[in-house]
Amino acid sequence: MLVLPSELMQREATACLHMLVQGLRSQPDAVVVADAAALTSFDSSALAVLLECRRQAHASGKTFGVKHLHPRLRELAALYGVGELLPATP
Repeated sequence: MLVLPSELMQREATACLHMLVQGLRSQPDAVVVADAAALTSFDSSALAVLLECRRQAHASGKTFGVKHLHPRLRELAALYGVGELLPATP
């Protein structure tokens, strides 16, 4: 499972993405789950990071889901029309 930090703003996005992609590549499972439970402070960069993780997972033949996505971030994803690209995972 990939774990998002408590803060994910534009200034942290590149480093966070690098860390998450490394974790994604090291996971042998066919399903990659990002746990966003700790994420409390974010901007739209968080969506960009999650979408790139999804792209990387799919490029590796894996599926991608998000667990505990903050309601405001889910609303932002829906507003941008990408909500269905970040499916909730139990």
